[in-house]
Amino acid sequence: MDLIEKTREFVAYFLEGEPSSHDMSHINRVEALCLEIQKEEGGNPLILHLAALLHDVGVIKEHEEGGDHALYSAEIASEFLGKTGLEKEIIEAVRDCILTHRFSGDKRPETIEARILQDADRLDALGAVGIFRAVFSMGALRMLKYTTGIDKGSSKKTVYVEDPIEGFNEYMQYKPFTIPEKLNTEASKRIAAERLKIMRLYLEALNLETAIDEQRF
Repeated sequence: MDLIEKTREFVAYFLEGEPSSHDMSHINRVEALCLEIQKEEGGNPLILHLAALLHDVGVIKEHEEGGDHALYSAEIASEFLGKTGLEKEIIEAVRDCILTHRFSGDKRPETIEARILQDADRLDALGAVGIFRAVFSMGALRMLKYTTGIDKGSSKKTVYVEDPIEGFNEYMQYKPFTIPEKLNTEASKRIAAERLKIMRLYLEALNLETAIDEQRF
């Protein structure tokens, strides 16, 4: 088994049972986006493969203990890759990518690989899959609080609004609609523009339909 597939298997084990939207399907999409952007923007494909696969490996620990999954993921990635015999420079580059990927972290990535990973992770919050992830994640986090009392403080603005549709509207303004201005690469900006068209159409239809429902009473 080569390093990429060994890493994929390692991450899949860590994320088994992930209750929100940072599951292996998200990991695989971010990996694919990284490689798509790399074709135009450059960067080391090995670093991008590994950083994309490992960027959320600490999310379960965040659910259980709080804190920042980017820090946890960087620690786990460094420990795992350190046992593979990989060059120290590559491991450090992967770690740096992971540390700066998170949307809420608002950190400026320094390398092209880190900029691409940050963009790819943000792009997966856009388009049809972005809508699905948002709704799925909101439901999962609301249930997490209901069943365990765990309150994801960083998500309070949108997840715990009493009316879920109102919360979704707030989420769109807070995250997806602000993503294009925060992207690092031209390739990512073009992808974002297309994906946002879908989200705007959906939000318009959602608000129209809910307005009709409200008028019935």
